[in-house]
Amino acid sequence: MAALPPLTTDTLWEILDGTLSNQTVNQLLWRCLGYRWDSETEQWNLSTVASEWADLYPEPPDFIGSRPATVKLTRSIPKEDKQLLKEQLGFEGYRVDQLTPNRTRRATAVSWLLSYLQRQS
Repeated sequence: MAALPPLTTDTLWEILDGTLSNQTVNQLLWRCLGYRWDSETEQWNLSTVASEWADLYPEPPDFIGSRPATVKLTRSIPKEDKQLLKEQLGFEGYRVDQLTPNRTRRATAVSWLLSYLQRQS
């Protein structure tokens, strides 16, 4: 996996604005979920991935391209963290004419990452 950007406010806005590649967004999520690529075995090491993810996704899912993976990501955000996009970033959502599955999934990714950061502090 290539070097990933730090989880900063700027990075989160790059995800929302669509300037960070889908692959990089996925890799950020994978890293936070515990997926690690083992270059020696050329397989994913799941030792730090929670079983509810590892059992369903033995290979990390494409969150931007897969609705079921994004639904699971959404459901894994604790209720008290559901408004972090608005509270911490001031993100009001996309206009109706801007809505696409890609943008919706990116917003979900940022929401989950904000919750992850909240839980780490």
